[in-house]
Amino acid sequence: MTPTGILGGSFNPAHRGHRAITLAAIRALDLDECWWLVSPGNPLKDGVSDMAPLKIRLASAKAQARRAPIRATDIEARLHTRYTRDTLRKLQRRYPRREFIWLMGADNLAQFHRWRGWREIARTMPIAVIARPGYEHQARASVAMGWLRRFQRPASHAKLWTTWRLPALVLLRFRPDPTSATAARAADPDWHRRHPAQQPRSPLGD
Repeated sequence: MTPTGILGGSFNPAHRGHRAITLAAIRALDLDECWWLVSPGNPLKDGVSDMAPLKIRLASAKAQARRAPIRATDIEARLHTRYTRDTLRKLQRRYPRREFIWLMGADNLAQFHRWRGWREIARTMPIAVIARPGYEHQARASVAMGWLRRFQRPASHAKLWTTWRLPALVLLRFRPDPTSATAARAADPDWHRRHPAQQPRSPLGD
């Protein structure tokens, strides 16, 4: 079995913070690699006006993943799934030789109870929650954490996650990185318009 992390998100755009926490999680959980699932559309972000096209966000993620054990993929679009619960089930069926763990930031844990079938997600694979500055209190006081707390495992045992009985949750804390996609878009709202993936290719393929 190949221990593999899964980090889903809009990656609008991908940035050094995504890379840093992923590499830290790979070390903490003893993963062979981590997959970034670049979402075709987050149901909780329907109507967001500054969402770049999927191909631009995927190209942004691939650029950040270079020379690292990180695979940026749009497989969620190819699986035709809209909800994380369904995506994870299909990935497990498609890749039976991989052992998956779901990674999420503390900001997502704070609203996890709003996700469709969130308890089913917790029963599908272990969850590793990565601390994010400014979200720790909301995460710990969240509806989802109220249910998940009884299944929490110590961070010192993180590398044993493949042996855990589900549901299972571990909280990981790494050096804070203040980078955020929201701040990146605020600083450069038109970032996606200048991205190389957005530029038309010449007929000669130059």
